[in-house]
Amino acid sequence: MPYRRPAHPLRPLVLVLAGMAGYPVLAVEPVSTTVPAITVIGLTPLPGLELPSAMIAAPVQSVSDLQLQESQALDVSAYLNRHLGGVHVNETQGNPFQMDVNYRGYTASPLLGTPQGLSVYFDGVRVNQPFGDVVSWDLIPRSAIASMNLMPGSNPLFGLNTLGGALAIQTKEGRTHAGTSMQAIVGSYGRRSVEFEHGGFNEKGLEWFFTAHRFHENGWRTNSPSDIRQVFGKVGWQDARTDLDLTVAYADNRMNGNGLQDVRLLEQDYRSIYTQPDTTKNRNFFLNLTGRHSLSDTALVSGNMYYRSITSTTYNGDLNEAALEGNPYLPGENTSNSPFPYLSCLAHAAGKDEPNETCTGLINRSRTMQENFGLAGQLSLSPDLGGRRNLLILGAGYDQSNLHFKQSGQYGYIHPDRSVIPVEAWADGSQAAGPGEEALDSRVNLKGRTQTVSLFATDTLSLTPYWHATLSGRYNRTQVKNLDQINPGGGADSLDGDHSFQRFNPAFGITFTPNRMWNAYAGYSQGSRTPTSIELGCANPENPCKLPNAMAGDPPLRQVVTKTWDLGLRGQHGATRWNLGVFRADNHDDILFVADDRLGYGYFKNFGKTRRQGLEAGASSVWGPISLAFHYTLLDATYRSPEEVGGAGNSTNEEGPGLEGTINVRKGNRIPLVPRHILKASAGYRVTEVLSLGTDLIGVSGAYARGNENNQHQPDGAYYLGSGRSGGYTVVNLNARYQATRQLQVFGTINNLFDRAYSTGAQLGATAFSASGHVQTRPFGSLGGEYPQQGSTFLAPGAPRTLWIGVRYSL
Repeated sequence: MPYRRPAHPLRPLVLVLAGMAGYPVLAVEPVSTTVPAITVIGLTPLPGLELPSAMIAAPVQSVSDLQLQESQALDVSAYLNRHLGGVHVNETQGNPFQMDVNYRGYTASPLLGTPQGLSVYFDGVRVNQPFGDVVSWDLIPRSAIASMNLMPGSNPLFGLNTLGGALAIQTKEGRTHAGTSMQAIVGSYGRRSVEFEHGGFNEKGLEWFFTAHRFHENGWRTNSPSDIRQVFGKVGWQDARTDLDLTVAYADNRMNGNGLQDVRLLEQDYRSIYTQPDTTKNRNFFLNLTGRHSLSDTALVSGNMYYRSITSTTYNGDLNEAALEGNPYLPGENTSNSPFPYLSCLAHAAGKDEPNETCTGLINRSRTMQENFGLAGQLSLSPDLGGRRNLLILGAGYDQSNLHFKQSGQYGYIHPDRSVIPVEAWADGSQAAGPGEEALDSRVNLKGRTQTVSLFATDTLSLTPYWHATLSGRYNRTQVKNLDQINPGGGADSLDGDHSFQRFNPAFGITFTPNRMWNAYAGYSQGSRTPTSIELGCANPENPCKLPNAMAGDPPLRQVVTKTWDLGLRGQHGATRWNLGVFRADNHDDILFVADDRLGYGYFKNFGKTRRQGLEAGASSVWGPISLAFHYTLLDATYRSPEEVGGAGNSTNEEGPGLEGTINVRKGNRIPLVPRHILKASAGYRVTEVLSLGTDLIGVSGAYARGNENNQHQPDGAYYLGSGRSGGYTVVNLNARYQATRQLQVFGTINNLFDRAYSTGAQLGATAFSASGHVQTRPFGSLGGEYPQQGSTFLAPGAPRTLWIGVRYSL
């Protein structure tokens, strides 16, 4: 008897929901690729139930696996940057797999200590890591992705840290991605990549999908190679009512990103680096069991259980800022005959005699071991309510994370190639210090546990055939327990702490769909995030710390709460889609690192209020062989409360030129690193049935540097260099695809086609190097016993023109 593919367990509910939105049920079936199909969106992170986008009171952006493949983007972060509205990146780390992704002024970053505001889900599992809520983009295999939805706003259904939005990623299955393909790429700066995919299913309901990816490149900047190894597998079983899937993923990656560079030195050599090395190793094991079962045509239960283990190590060669005010020279040495002093460092290290004053470099090491596990489940019901269509989802979840974070510092000296050569002296408090000073102790040894219990519900009701209302809410209770392995007992210097946070976040929305031509929406949502361990570990004004190299005692911080409004119009006519909307998101009790009286020190505290608001517009269309799309975002991100923050490197600091004073932030000052204008545009042309060309443009306006929170910094050419801003930029990319045979495709990409030099972010700070690139200390001598430093603007340079070509063979 021939095999008949069983109906998907969600099909009855999908048909019901399409009818709720006023669409013919046939519209949920596959349609011609020249006409956009109705987009369906998951209401919660769990795989399963979805609604037509017209019923979502927010401008969700969706991406298919075909769009991701045809873009030839390196990874998820690169695709978001090139094609999704409201998104821009800061290449602060200087590595393509370690970018800060920003959406509507909120960030998902791999860098510890960065305020995080976006949540990321992978098959229903939140992948923001427990220590710092960071997101490691290198651990997400692009070749395993079936679809992505970027949800705007502080939607509480997506849990903690959903302040500005949530990215929900669904992975491929053998039933929907059957077949085998192999891909190989070669390109600029030693880029080499191979990728393999295989998927399939049989008549017994079994399905399987497997992909592996190996990537290497030398990097376009000095000593910045990357090695990526990713493996992903999924095995499932499905019948007419049940769908079970088991996912296993593994990654073992090594990345070098040498960070920001002094604006003067960058002008001399665009590929130069400040100090090196800056190496991150990530190892990840991920296990996830998901299931869905239709109880009836109007009821479905779904859930998941997961386990995740992550080990991250860093080895960073950094500048020892204390040596800039010290004397790293032996008698008879000076900047002329010893441009990179080291003999004094060796001598003082051997005698354990104030190496902090003479050693120009510092090796910072860290190791983070994290385990996450949890489960979640939900019940979806779609009964009629008084003759009106209704969808009700009830759910609960439990998540637990265990972590062990260790950090140490070792003194060294800066070599002419900008590497830091370690010496036998450790920043562990054992070294001798000067009168009235304390020896630097950057050690951290912290164990922690975080537990979160969640209850959530959402209900969508068709008030009339045209009006649909949604009411949602989520209750989270989180307990964070820290155990200091160096100073246990809860004293002033101890990281011990037991913190509890709880909150109920509501949301409501309404949509109006008079016909298939256009749709209006309005929505309000609240989201929150609990303070991270690194913020709790540096929150005591009586015991300030100097991040990221130290943590101290931890009085409680309050949760950050975001309240978001969305209002807009959207529509579709044939192959043309458009959207126009406005939004406002206010952060209450935002967490900010504020200055202390001790120079260079500070602590985290709750900051009154910040705001991100703006306008979004977009359109896409297909005319025969031509496709066009654009997105524009006007973004206004400002502080709404006054505060005093650290002003090292800022010309308006209260201590005077070259000194480490503070600056005052006032209501209305723009938040650093957030541009006012973001433009995306793309075009595609199908030249023949086998040849396609595409291009996309990224336009981003300038933004204030971190450290210029008061927006008042002005360079004088002596004490202060650089504008205190990153400039605006426009980058054009080009790609082509040639289908040589049914199985063989040849493709190529040129990024930054016109080889523009640009920067994606900036930061103010003291520079350790002169215009000639030599180490400089005490550049202006003594001023009342203080030693002013020369401040500069440090930039995060974007990659120059890069080219790669590849072949893909599919069976």
